[in-house]
Amino acid sequence: MDWKIEIGIHAHHLDGWPKTEFSKNLPNLPSISYPSPMSPYLFTTPRLGFRRWQASDLDAFTAINTDTEVMRFFQRPLLKEDSLAMMERMERLYEDKGFCYFAVDILESQALLGTIGLGWKTFEADFTPTVDIGYRIGKTWWNQGFSTEGAAACLDYARQLQIPKVVAMASVGNLASIQVMKKIGMEYWKDFDHPELQDSPHIQHCSLYQISL
Repeated sequence: MDWKIEIGIHAHHLDGWPKTEFSKNLPNLPSISYPSPMSPYLFTTPRLGFRRWQASDLDAFTAINTDTEVMRFFQRPLLKEDSLAMMERMERLYEDKGFCYFAVDILESQALLGTIGLGWKTFEADFTPTVDIGYRIGKTWWNQGFSTEGAAACLDYARQLQIPKVVAMASVGNLASIQVMKKIGMEYWKDFDHPELQDSPHIQHCSLYQISL
């Protein structure tokens, strides 16, 4: 089944871009839209709203980051100060490049789902610097298609920024994350040892996926 994606870009979201609308047929993706300037969201899907980080997100984000199941394939859980530091990094990245790992809400309840978005990777590798896609959502929301829906929307957002290529990476044992990469049309590139995970050998060996936009 094909979904027709209707996109309207508002210049206040993407500096220097004119207001425009167009549509594109993409398979198996939900519709994505850019709300009015009065909306708190930069863009939305039928179920999710993507926005910048707020101080009020800290407690909910920390709860996600300290859940040992959610953080199984990360180096360690992130305490409140670590979560705050990540939120601040994401805000700086958005100011610099117009994207980040966004705060993502469930539209129906306004609850914080977690984070899904685009990052900027500069660690030493033969494929960096590069834009990557990442997602981390609360356990309550697992197995409901939210990561796939959100990741697909972020790829579309990357297209509007004219980003030519996006990668994604996960520990080879993180099969759920890798499955999301496949569902949004990314293709396997190679395995590699992540240089920033040398102190965590159980998750250091990663699979790298890519997609050209």
